[in-house]
Amino acid sequence: MASIDPHHREEEETSEPAAGDDEDTGAQIAPIVKLEEVAVTTGEEEEDVLIDLKAKLYRYDKEGKQWKERGTGTVKLLKHKETGKVRLVMRQSKTLKICANHLVLSTTKMQEHAGSDKSCVWHATDFSDGELKEEMFAIRFQSVENCKKFTEMVDEIAESVGKNEQKESKDASSAAELLEKLSVGESKSEDSGAIEVSDAVNKKEDEKQEAEKKTDEPSSTV
Repeated sequence: MASIDPHHREEEETSEPAAGDDEDTGAQIAPIVKLEEVAVTTGEEEEDVLIDLKAKLYRYDKEGKQWKERGTGTVKLLKHKETGKVRLVMRQSKTLKICANHLVLSTTKMQEHAGSDKSCVWHATDFSDGELKEEMFAIRFQSVENCKKFTEMVDEIAESVGKNEQKESKDASSAAELLEKLSVGESKSEDSGAIEVSDAVNKKEDEKQEAEKKTDEPSSTV
């Protein structure tokens, strides 16, 4: 008969897990610091997205006389819901850092980049670094279709802005002419009124002199 080693039996007993070690007690541990939800704003809440495309942006370094990569991400054309103004905004895909931010003006003109039908170049007064700076940008899209779509929309917006500026200028000129006419009319009315008053005063003076002459004449009775 095989003998049972008491030491071996003791090791087996001690190696068995204690009851309840892996059981969920249902206890909840309260967090040490309570984090509150914070509303994140992008500054685009009051704008409608007209276009949203992936692209790579470059900026021309005037001092180094070379193109430098500005970032890869999404470029958007955003139209403000109240003012109707459209701005171009581009953010880097990972950091969401703004690498282009400027209004689309009547002078904004997209030009095809030499040697690439997927790229275009333009000048702008940019505010992406927190101050207005004259910049020259180049942007490269993933396809010719996206590049064409982008340039056509920018050109269309710039043309619309130009027409509005001309209309506002014309309206301002018409308003100025109207004010000038009203001013001339009021001036003529004042001059006419002054002449009438002057004539009335002269007439009274003449009547007074005639009356004085009559009183100074000697009587003709004998």
